[in-house]
Amino acid sequence: MGYVMNDDVTNDIMQFSDFEIFNSEDDAKRWRSIYDSHSHQSAGALVSFEGKVRNHNQGKKVEQLYYEAYVEMAQKEGLKVIEEAKLKFSIIDIKSYHRIGQLNIGDIAVKIVVISAHRADAFDTCRFIIDELKQRVPIWKKERYDGGDSQWVRGNTNS
Repeated sequence: MGYVMNDDVTNDIMQFSDFEIFNSEDDAKRWRSIYDSHSHQSAGALVSFEGKVRNHNQGKKVEQLYYEAYVEMAQKEGLKVIEEAKLKFSIIDIKSYHRIGQLNIGDIAVKIVVISAHRADAFDTCRFIIDELKQRVPIWKKERYDGGDSQWVRGNTNS
C-alpha cells in the first residue's frame, strides 16, 4: 500500500512534519494545496478541521487576532499530540498546522487533516487533536476589538 501521488507531490509533503507552525499565509496555503490533494489507497475517510478567525467573542466584536508562540516548544508539543493520537486511534495519517502572527477575520488559524480507513476514527482523532493542541501547545491569542482595545485571551477547549 502507498500514497497515490506523483513524485513532486511526495517530495513536497516530506518537507513538512506532522505538526507545523506557520507565520505566513503563503506557507499555510502551500501546505493545504499539497496535503489536501493526496490520498491513500486504504483510506475510507478524510476528515479535516479548520479553526477560523471569527468576528466575535464573548459579546465583543473582534476585528483581528494575533497569535504568538514559543515556536520550538510548540512544535515539539504539537508533534507529541500527533504521536499520541497515532497510538490511541486507528488512523493512516495525520497532518496539522497552526498559524502565528496577525490574522484577519475568516483566516484559518489551525488546520488538522486525518486520514483513516473509517470515519469514526477520523472524527474522534480530529476532536482529540484540537482539544489537546488548545490545552497543551504554548500558543497565545490576542484579540483586537472594535474601537481599538485588545486583550490576551485564553483558548476555550469546549468551543
